[in-house]
Amino acid sequence: MTSKSPTPWRPSRRRFLQTSAAAGAGLLGFPAIVSSRSPNSKLNLAFIGAGGRGAKDMAEMEPTENIVALCDVNAHNLESAHAKHPKARIYKDFRKLYDDKTDDIDAVVVATTEHTHAFATLPALQLKKPVYCEKPLTRDVFECRKVIEAAAAAGVPTQMGTQMHATDNFRRVVELVRANAVGPIREVHVWVSRSWGLQSREEAEAAKDPLLAKNGLWVMDRPKEGMPVPDFVDWDLWIGPAPWREYHDCYLPGPMWYRWWDFANGTMSDLGSHWNDLPFWALELDAPLTVEAFGPDPHPEIAPATMSAKYEYGQRGELPPVTLTWYQGNMKPPQWENGEIPQWGNGMLFIGDDGMILADYRNNILLPEEKFKDFERPPMSIESSPGQQVEFLEAIKNGTPTLCHFGYSGPLTEANHLGNVAFRAGTKLEWDSKNLKIPNAPEAERFLKREYREGWSLG
Repeated sequence: MTSKSPTPWRPSRRRFLQTSAAAGAGLLGFPAIVSSRSPNSKLNLAFIGAGGRGAKDMAEMEPTENIVALCDVNAHNLESAHAKHPKARIYKDFRKLYDDKTDDIDAVVVATTEHTHAFATLPALQLKKPVYCEKPLTRDVFECRKVIEAAAAAGVPTQMGTQMHATDNFRRVVELVRANAVGPIREVHVWVSRSWGLQSREEAEAAKDPLLAKNGLWVMDRPKEGMPVPDFVDWDLWIGPAPWREYHDCYLPGPMWYRWWDFANGTMSDLGSHWNDLPFWALELDAPLTVEAFGPDPHPEIAPATMSAKYEYGQRGELPPVTLTWYQGNMKPPQWENGEIPQWGNGMLFIGDDGMILADYRNNILLPEEKFKDFERPPMSIESSPGQQVEFLEAIKNGTPTLCHFGYSGPLTEANHLGNVAFRAGTKLEWDSKNLKIPNAPEAERFLKREYREGWSLG
């Protein structure tokens, strides 16, 4: 194949204006807001969620910053974090953190379970505090739109924790797509093999994942009787805005809550934050025109282990319409099933007029390989990231941009949630993004939001 001279890529005016407006300052950056009270220009950070992802985020940020407040409903997590940061104020209830003094807090890191993300994030944005929130940004579409709008009004740095966005491999794939390496992209397939969701015990054990078999992810229905609550967990606060239910170890510890609709959205919104992120970024996607899902009959309480969802996106500037199809669990793209491509366990396949790009977290290849063996890759145009957490801190200190700000990651989260809405509704959706409406199936709108338990409100 003759080496190609990559076509320079520029963001479309539509995408530039959209992301800039949605982010408040967006890719234009932000004014530096380092606290004058922080010695050596260190930021004062509050962590809501001190274990799991929160502990990992803390490990990335604590070497250079001050931790002044810690919050967790799990006493073990709180004690462990407080032992490292004994001067930090501690809370079980993040609402009390916000009721207390906040003038010494420069930024907030949210790493709770996703059904409380919006409740922990919105108060910070309303106080014009920068926020780093783990993925997915919210539990549902309505909450996501509230957070997007609050971030735009606040005009402060934000970042959703999709760590793969910071990798060099993702950047190289974006450059390939934008250089038209395989021609205009009209079709994308994204698949993940994780199957945490509704399945029988036999299916869970057959998956040979010890977490599935050991921790009760095979449970098919809500347990009829509860169990004693561990003495280190405030179960009422953990439930938060969700409908009340008795404690059971099929919800905690670990990721068991992940598969219950009341607390999360299963694999789709979780891993979709990572795997759909790459095509979303490379192809300038935002709100889909239609969404249709396929799989088993939906369960009223538990997300599916296996499903797929097909999104149709319209013309975007000079970019042609494109379909994106998501597969999880036992479902795979036809090109994978037919042996037309390497059978990677997880992947993203960009299909263009002149070839294909296959990628995962760490690798990317152009297909057919023989055709592209002499292909000259485009020069690097997207600089390496210092890491998602550091990128967020530098945005606060120096006014530099974040790439996963809520103006970008919010629409990504909404799109992922819509895949589950289509699955639960059992019908193809025509999506009116501006008004958060589904004109052809208004009965499906009940899955866009929910009522909150007494004492909880998004204001």
